[in-house]
Amino acid sequence: MPVLTRLIPSPVVVDIRPGALDDLGSVLADERISHSGKLAVAVSNGSGARLKERLAPALPGASWYEVGGGTLDDAIRLAGDIKAGHYDAVVGLGGGKIIDCAKFAAARVGLPLVAVPTNLAHDGLCSPVATLDNDAGRGSYGVPNPIAVVIDLDVIHDAPARFVRAGIGDAISNISAIADWELANRVNGEKIDGLAAAIARQAGEAVLRHPGGIGDTDFLQVLAEALVLSGIAMSVSGDSRPSSGACHEINHAFDLLFPKRAAAHGEQCGLGAAFAMYLRGAHEESAYMAEVLRRHGLPVLPEEIGFTDDEFVRVVEFAPQTRPGRYTILEHLDLTTDQIKDIYADYVKAIGS
Repeated sequence: MPVLTRLIPSPVVVDIRPGALDDLGSVLADERISHSGKLAVAVSNGSGARLKERLAPALPGASWYEVGGGTLDDAIRLAGDIKAGHYDAVVGLGGGKIIDCAKFAAARVGLPLVAVPTNLAHDGLCSPVATLDNDAGRGSYGVPNPIAVVIDLDVIHDAPARFVRAGIGDAISNISAIADWELANRVNGEKIDGLAAAIARQAGEAVLRHPGGIGDTDFLQVLAEALVLSGIAMSVSGDSRPSSGACHEINHAFDLLFPKRAAAHGEQCGLGAAFAMYLRGAHEESAYMAEVLRRHGLPVLPEEIGFTDDEFVRVVEFAPQTRPGRYTILEHLDLTTDQIKDIYADYVKAIGS
């Protein structure tokens, strides 16, 4: 009888607590991460740059690289800059765009990545995916999971509230994504990875059911853990299925159809999840999800992020084209424009304006 039936890809260190950055130096000194102390630290020109002065004395062997944005070109440029440095690891310090650039660059030069996010905007902080803007719009690129994740909840407290709220929407959308996965299993026989589904579902439920808010350290702890677990669930399944269903198709449609007007990823995913739950007939669950999103200050209607009803109908109609081959409630219902309009009107009445 085998002792091991599965090896789960996951970080060797996950440190989530107030004051975690005070011990970043000792985390990076772990022989599994860096044996020489030579580190390439990618920072944003915002939150990451502000923390550089505080952290630099604890990282004497580090070289610091300021990354201007979250594009594929930025990530390739970063990889080129660090390639000749003979580093042990790359550290991504900043928001989601910097983490994704650092993940891509680390993968390109064959180094492990330590993620040190300064906000909790989405589950990309520990996922095997880097989302980067490119000439065609936005692309997702497969990368290894971070070897370590360090999240200082004191830093998260100081992050812009909107970014933290977006992370709530992204985590809660797991529940809708798992429902889509189960639908694909029933209709098409698509195989479900039970462990990945369990991890992602419980991560979403923990955030959905928690009574606290973004001002509470206990709630931020649960949210940070949920986002890390979501990334691990994707690694377990080998794709984004545990955290991406109709909710994310709607998000991608917003990004593609209205690239200059799109809201935060998590805001759009949360709205997409509440509507997708209504589409599948889970009206009570949809109403409760909308209630929780509203309590945290997140949008549940397109007008709350600057879109008209007709634009949202167009988004929902276009959404299945964003992920060819993925089966969700949108593909299952295959709604006409008029049907989307009617169901959306019912959704608005059900959740209240």
